[in-house]
Amino acid sequence: MAEAHQAVGFQFTVTPEGIDLHLSREVLKHIYLSGVTSWRKRAIRLKNGILTGVYPASPSSWLILVIAIMSTLYTRVDPSMGMIDSIKETLPVSDYMTVQTQTVVSAILFATGLWFSLILILRYTLKALLSYHGWIFESHGKKSFSTKLWLNLVKMLSGQRPLLYSFQASLPKLPVPRVEDTVRRYLESVRPLLDDEAYKQMETVANEFEKDPAPKLQKYLILKSWWSANYVSDWWEQYIYLRSRGPIMVNSNFYTMDLLYITPTHRQAARAGNVVHAMLQYRRKLERGEHAPVIPMCSFQMERMFNTCRIPGVETGNQEKGSFPGVPCHVSAPADYLQHLKDRKHLVVYHRGRFFKVWLYYGGRHLFPSELETQFQRILGDPTEPRPGEERLAALTAGDRVTWARARMKYFSQGVNKASLDAIETAAFFLTLDDESHGYDPENGRSLDMYAKSLLHGKCYDRWFDKSFTLIIYKNGKMGLNAEHSWGDSPIVGHMWEYVLATDCFQLGYTEEGHCKGDTNKGLALPTLLQWDIPSECQEIITRSYTLAKEIADDVDFHSFLFDEFGKGLIKRCRTSPDAFIQLALQLAQFRDKGKFCLTYESSMTRMFKEGRTETVRSCTCESTAFVRAMEDEGKTRLELFQKAADKHQNMYRLAMTGSGIDRHLFCLYIVSKYLGIDSPFLKQVLSEPWRLSTSQTPQQQLNLIDIQKFPKYVSAGGGFGPVADDGYGVSYIIVGENLITFHISSKFFSPETDSYRFGQNIRQAMLDIKALFNVEKKKP
Repeated sequence: MAEAHQAVGFQFTVTPEGIDLHLSREVLKHIYLSGVTSWRKRAIRLKNGILTGVYPASPSSWLILVIAIMSTLYTRVDPSMGMIDSIKETLPVSDYMTVQTQTVVSAILFATGLWFSLILILRYTLKALLSYHGWIFESHGKKSFSTKLWLNLVKMLSGQRPLLYSFQASLPKLPVPRVEDTVRRYLESVRPLLDDEAYKQMETVANEFEKDPAPKLQKYLILKSWWSANYVSDWWEQYIYLRSRGPIMVNSNFYTMDLLYITPTHRQAARAGNVVHAMLQYRRKLERGEHAPVIPMCSFQMERMFNTCRIPGVETGNQEKGSFPGVPCHVSAPADYLQHLKDRKHLVVYHRGRFFKVWLYYGGRHLFPSELETQFQRILGDPTEPRPGEERLAALTAGDRVTWARARMKYFSQGVNKASLDAIETAAFFLTLDDESHGYDPENGRSLDMYAKSLLHGKCYDRWFDKSFTLIIYKNGKMGLNAEHSWGDSPIVGHMWEYVLATDCFQLGYTEEGHCKGDTNKGLALPTLLQWDIPSECQEIITRSYTLAKEIADDVDFHSFLFDEFGKGLIKRCRTSPDAFIQLALQLAQFRDKGKFCLTYESSMTRMFKEGRTETVRSCTCESTAFVRAMEDEGKTRLELFQKAADKHQNMYRLAMTGSGIDRHLFCLYIVSKYLGIDSPFLKQVLSEPWRLSTSQTPQQQLNLIDIQKFPKYVSAGGGFGPVADDGYGVSYIIVGENLITFHISSKFFSPETDSYRFGQNIRQAMLDIKALFNVEKKKP
């Protein structure tokens, strides 16, 4: 009845006595409040936009400078060296402007010009400071004088409270490496994987490429780096993600898990209420730019976290399959695109085969957690059955992209289908109230495996894989995320996830019965059940997409486990990098698992540059293979070889972070060659090499909202992704505090070479074997 009440908020009828108006004060009140909220939001955005635009200065500094310049007029000192008089001469003479007024206006204009000039000087000074990366190559805990000086200058210019996007204009551009350096590092990276004859052939091909056509391709790439904000990111987004025509479920999307040991409430609707409210708080701060920036990291990716959806496009060009899936031969062929909107006021909820639209605002404010809980409980209790084709509709987003694009154009471009699809694609995000229960169970060794598979692909039709992310709330109160990859990378999602977990547990909280705190508003409009009219031909297409998606999902062999023998604390006492330690353990595990080495991908970030995303660290090196062989051959120089391999890995990681990586440069050279119609055997060979071991570290404690020393149970299990190669492994790991590391391993069942559980056991043993090289013991808690 609430919708009917609001619908008659404004009504008029024509009678013999005239027009009879009926106005609802309640509805008019909400209209007024909504307008006030909208204008307040615009004012805050305008204010923060100004603060960001003049950063590292502040508007108050303009007033101080104007007062200082004006005060000099009375001391007969001219700091402008005649410029104020020159400005005064150019001002239009008017009967309404006295000589004194002209002087004052001229002084204000001069002060304003001087202020803008100082802003530019400060901004370019800050950019020069942020271009210095020497600090990253220094040993942990040791700072040179130049680094200390650099750090103090950055702090001084950063101000006291910079906003999220304050540093964007001061970040340096990603540099284009020299071709000679990239080719040399590439040859060095493949040396341990090739015999002498194969390496000699590759060296010949690489040297020929370096002579021709590399110089020509490089010139175009340098020109692009001058013109664009980042010479890699737009092409990376287009050709790696958006032009890929294969299913994005498992192959591209990734997931993030809930807290490991804590379930704040077992009430599904209540957990959804708190978490959605926390996400709305995060989004509000994000839209206003009020989150504290991670200095000196680029925040560009965060803009599209909410209100974003990937829209399928029909591909007409052929593809060249390689280690960069989605790089087409015809680079001008159509592709998917990202639709990003501002301030969407609803989300769409999927439960038991139905889609519901839920408004997130009431009277110009966000719904309170208790109000959201009421809405979600209404959905859980709704007995409506799905309409034909509705239950598995989202399988279209899990299947082939061309099939989905054509079905979307033919069956969802008009009528109720278009209106309902628009509601999904324009929603703030997508929420699934799952009818299963998942989470970590210490008594069930497979619990994390099933939890990971559920987050990664679910039933193949109960997540909208095109949305920027799908929030999944399970029946037992546990939760997780499935994120689309083209708009951003896992550290960006992790930033939001840390905020949500901390807000949910430590700020919002629950009642003793497990409900959201606060009163329940029974006057809310009911969630709207989306309507569909899906013809039988479209239902057949949905079934085919589901069948394809289910084949992919059923083939995913997943194993997640907690490594609690030791963690970051002990590794640091070994005086080595935790990431290098784990990467060398992965190399040892890979060799024991398959009896050979393989090309290894480790994701690094380039967010110290404007619009930076990722770079590859090629973790399999001559130094790492020498160490692994020594571990297997009972060599006496194991520790020395380990230190050399760890130092090598650390140096490569630092080079990747500072713009001197290999793979993004080669990728962009390849794209230029395709535009120019140049065939390069070297680039073709590089892009055809499979990554049989693909690895990534999930960051944690980006916000430091939870003190895990004080609250050790409030830690997340991190997240993971699907296998990259048919006969390889995908490994994600998160270093949780001082004494825990969580691993997520994926592979494919159909490959006789892989077994995720077996690889997990090899990782565990490799970690222990490397630890045995050092005379250290785990500290007692």
